[in-house]
Amino acid sequence: MLGMAKRRLGGRLGSGATAGEGSQNLMCAAHCGRPGYPFSSLPDAVTIVLDRIQCAAPEPGPAPPLPDGPDCQYRKLSSRRCSSLSPTARVHAAFQAPTRLIGKSCPGLERSGHGGWYARYEAPPGADQRRRRPRIGPYPTKKACKDALLEVLARIGQGAHVDDRRTTFSQYLTRRLSWWESEAELKPSTLASYREAVELYFRPGLGHVRLTDLRDHHFRDLYAAMRLINRPGQDDKRSDMLRRLLDARSERDGRRVSSRPLSEARIKRIHAVALSALSDAVPQTLPHNPAASVKPGGKRGGRKVRPLLWTEARVERWKQTGEIPAPVMVWTATQCGAFLDSLEASEDPPRMAERLYAMFHVAAYFGLRRSELAGLAWADVDLATRRLHVRQAQTDDVLDSTKSEDSDRQLVIDENTAAVLRTWRKAQLAERLAWDGAWTDSGRVFTREDGTPLRPAWVSVRFGTLAARAGLPPIRFHDLRHGAA
Repeated sequence: MLGMAKRRLGGRLGSGATAGEGSQNLMCAAHCGRPGYPFSSLPDAVTIVLDRIQCAAPEPGPAPPLPDGPDCQYRKLSSRRCSSLSPTARVHAAFQAPTRLIGKSCPGLERSGHGGWYARYEAPPGADQRRRRPRIGPYPTKKACKDALLEVLARIGQGAHVDDRRTTFSQYLTRRLSWWESEAELKPSTLASYREAVELYFRPGLGHVRLTDLRDHHFRDLYAAMRLINRPGQDDKRSDMLRRLLDARSERDGRRVSSRPLSEARIKRIHAVALSALSDAVPQTLPHNPAASVKPGGKRGGRKVRPLLWTEARVERWKQTGEIPAPVMVWTATQCGAFLDSLEASEDPPRMAERLYAMFHVAAYFGLRRSELAGLAWADVDLATRRLHVRQAQTDDVLDSTKSEDSDRQLVIDENTAAVLRTWRKAQLAERLAWDGAWTDSGRVFTREDGTPLRPAWVSVRFGTLAARAGLPPIRFHDLRHGAA
């Protein structure tokens, strides 16, 4: 019976259909026609690594002996291995190299319940025409391993793709970043934020996990560790994952990463990167997105933060305790006017006028983002008709489009703002003459003294310095948008 099953399976599966040692109660659809094993729908290029194929239909007489000799192609279906990391595997920085398991050499395999069961199957060659023998596992029992193998073969028979289990999450993210970059669908600033999320969090935290082994609890553990970064008690709860995250954040591109704790909003943005990357693997590689059920912050984290006004009572409380009532605070019209007045020249107290007064004036009145102010060009400003066209933004050292289509807009400014910009343009022309040949003609409205573009981060730092000098309660530069709305 086994010989007949092998010959008939060979005709359907190709020359590599194999069986192995041991007796397994698997349905033989090729011999008895029962639908218990989906051989008939498998592609010709697929071969199987099994213990033994035995028909479940009763047949009189003893089963024929298994073939033996040097030409025997029978292999074992499964083997028990230890999935612990070997000592040499733990030194891979940020898990950029695949981890190495102890495997069959683990002495603990002699104990019952230690290790897991794995199985291999022959898959069609890849794009490079190299042989592919993916491995599935680990599973707690041999039966569970066989059931998983049947499921994988059924998916292949239905035309679905089963990815190689050797692919780790780190390797997949590396490929996904290259795809995002080549497809050019993401803005440079968005791509940079995706790359940062991968390099600082997903690769050191979960990069060693095989893609097909990812579950929702992996992401929950990662975000729990991220919430401890730069917070009191961090050293008392330092897990292995937290240590890897801190090592990755110690230095990036020659600079130390921010020492501030991660907010829930930041974690949600990082989580969105995992959602986007893994959604492309469904259903070809993964049956579902393992990050889809994770909701960082829960209902409380999902609530929109509303701006809070700096009333007199809140200002008084802030002066006494230094307490800031809410994450987003907004100045009153009187406080905003006091800020702009503090930027003008004065004799009592003596102070010079702020060089970039015009920039803060436009931000306070019309709510431009700092990247939009840094990217605003004189070619998009018409002082005669009092119009500004906001169509580009400066993100770090890259000039990019605006945040969204709605952000590409034209503004009609008042006569006072137009006069402020005329005064600033005269001052900028004077700086150009003073710098002579060293001047950089960037074409921007607001620049450094040598004409080079401003960095958005510097705008926020300068704003905080000027607001503190004026004795006003603290707000972010971005919060000027809320006051202008």
